[in-house]
Amino acid sequence: MRISSIPHLYRNLRRWQEILAVLQRYGLADWLSHFPQIPFREMLRDQQGQPLATQAREVRIRKALCELGPTFIKLGQMLASRSDLVGVPLANELTRLHADVPPDPPAAIRRILEEELGKDFHERLLEFSDTPLAAASIGQVHTAKLADGTSVVVKIQRDQIESTVERDLDILAGLAQLAARVPALAPWGPVDIVSQLSPMLRRELDFQREYQNLQLFAELFRNDADVAIPKPIKHLSTRRVLTMTRFEGQSVGQWIQEHASQRKQEGESTTGQKAVSPNEAAADPAAPLADKQIGIKITRCYMQMVFHFGAFHADPHPGNLMLMSHQRLGILDFGMVGRIDDRLRESIEQILFAIGSADHYTLNRLMKRLGNAPATLDEASFSIDVSEYIATYGRQQLENFDVTSALNDLSAILHRHQIKLPHQSALLLKMLISLEGTLRGVGAEFDGLSVIRQFIRRAMWRRMDPRRRLRQAKRIYLETEHFLEVAPDHVLDLFEQAKRGQLRLQLEHQKIGPTVNRLVLGLISSALFLGSALMLSQEVPPLLFPESTVLGLHRVSIFGISGCIFSLLEMIRLTRAIRRSGALTRRDEG
Repeated sequence: MRISSIPHLYRNLRRWQEILAVLQRYGLADWLSHFPQIPFREMLRDQQGQPLATQAREVRIRKALCELGPTFIKLGQMLASRSDLVGVPLANELTRLHADVPPDPPAAIRRILEEELGKDFHERLLEFSDTPLAAASIGQVHTAKLADGTSVVVKIQRDQIESTVERDLDILAGLAQLAARVPALAPWGPVDIVSQLSPMLRRELDFQREYQNLQLFAELFRNDADVAIPKPIKHLSTRRVLTMTRFEGQSVGQWIQEHASQRKQEGESTTGQKAVSPNEAAADPAAPLADKQIGIKITRCYMQMVFHFGAFHADPHPGNLMLMSHQRLGILDFGMVGRIDDRLRESIEQILFAIGSADHYTLNRLMKRLGNAPATLDEASFSIDVSEYIATYGRQQLENFDVTSALNDLSAILHRHQIKLPHQSALLLKMLISLEGTLRGVGAEFDGLSVIRQFIRRAMWRRMDPRRRLRQAKRIYLETEHFLEVAPDHVLDLFEQAKRGQLRLQLEHQKIGPTVNRLVLGLISSALFLGSALMLSQEVPPLLFPESTVLGLHRVSIFGISGCIFSLLEMIRLTRAIRRSGALTRRDEG
């Protein structure tokens, strides 16, 4: 630890103690869960009083993050989209993570509005409700009206949340450095994970980014009368406050709950009920959408985002989708948005081609190229897993294809072999899994391969588009031109360094340090033993036993016997260390 970090550590000492206490309690529960015979194993409990040792490990991790506060809750929500890092079971559990925090008091909210919008904000935001419509870990939403009578919602950042997040991110970076020293956690690169997630969390604190996302998707769907995007109000939006038009309608989550109970009642009794046909629903603009219509509308909307726009709303859970009048679909919460560039789209196309044609060799190569494969990747084991994946999903019929299982199994393979996907690819996988869950909730089948087949057909036409070839040729020309410009200079620099004798080749072996240390220790112990044996044979004073004893000990050198004993102890210690490493013989290495 650097000396300069000591004051900062001391300033956050209390928060460090809180975090370590929570981690210790949940970690101790993980240890006790393996010993059901221990009588006091149920003494450790969560905030609801439930015994921790009886709960699954994934549940304990989720509850620990929830107890640690907003920063760790958002971290868990982001990790829920990274099943390639944390594994499918934990990622699925983290999708249930939500902030159970009380809303900020009205005085704090009004103070933030005064700081951001001015003291006359109440003249522009009429009928502002002090009771929040919804509260989350980063902000809370209130309803209000503009001077022209337009209903709006105001998303306000929580009081002191920025300082809290910055403090916790600094502590999280310290925890990541400690985790990097744990052999079981080091291969996953905890420092790199925190360094990637920290900027994302900081971006969530800037509501101007969500403002820009709202403008982007409003422009993308400007000609689509079936999709509605909230309109942000520019003069009432800042970095900590976001004002947008309010949608009137019913969320898909509420629709699912109501129709679940309605289906249950219909199962008990169908007397006096009349079904509404799709034609009748289409004739009445205010009539609710049928199950299949909702599924088709949501599927078409998101496939258009992914395969046509190259930008997608990354959190399509039922609470963020609204069923509005005139059979329109409203989309809320654009804090998390994914983007797909041309190269990533082409890689996804090739992966789909490989799955559809059962080409495990191409899929193997693409997954390693798309992800960050470790240097220690077991090529044979990875190839076997990919072949089994192709055998399972490559020949399934459309009606039997399960997209969630296919994506989860793909993520499990990546997690097992420590292959890290780019963030946008992982976000796309998470979006597709969440999308299918929403569609299943409304009773609509998500015919995954049918969508993939339609996409492949469009992709084939797009690959044959002359404009695409022209863009590709232009990109290759510019990259080649840049290479030809810089390559001669780099080659001349290498020659100049070689001419001056400054050209150096640096090699690094990560595990050579302990090997060299053991070799040096063995040589020193051997030399000490030989020197001590000579001192014993030459009877170097001072001497023990000047007179002959019963055991035959006579004129024994004190330095000689001490050196022999010390060298023998060091050799025993060295042998035990090599044996613990499991590489005492060549058979152990195999």
